[in-house]
Amino acid sequence: MLHHLSLPVADLALSGRFYDAALGALGFRRVFEDDTAIGYGVEDGKDKLCLKLRSPAIAAGPGFHLAFAAPDRAAVDRFHRDALRIGGQDNGSPGLRPHYGPHYYAAFLVDPDGHRIEAVINQAAE
Repeated sequence: MLHHLSLPVADLALSGRFYDAALGALGFRRVFEDDTAIGYGVEDGKDKLCLKLRSPAIAAGPGFHLAFAAPDRAAVDRFHRDALRIGGQDNGSPGLRPHYGPHYYAAFLVDPDGHRIEAVINQAAE
């Protein structure tokens, strides 16, 4: 359904480092960048998430969050750990969330601009 999503950011360099860490842990990378934007995905020129330099960068309200698919539970752990090192705020450490389902393993962060993000895998551990 979705082609890509854009998030406003106040400091493109800081947000780039944050999302390099968070999304790199999930297997995504920068697929383009210029002075006002950084795109993330898996294929050059085909971003799925775009950071757009905006001033001020106003995050969506507390009901909004963006969940990224993780390939495994270890990637969820890396997402959380690595992004915290770059200025992310913990919003739920890695672990099972049985109220979402018996195999729902996720971690939650708030990025430097206040966007709420999640990494999740919803399948039995291997």
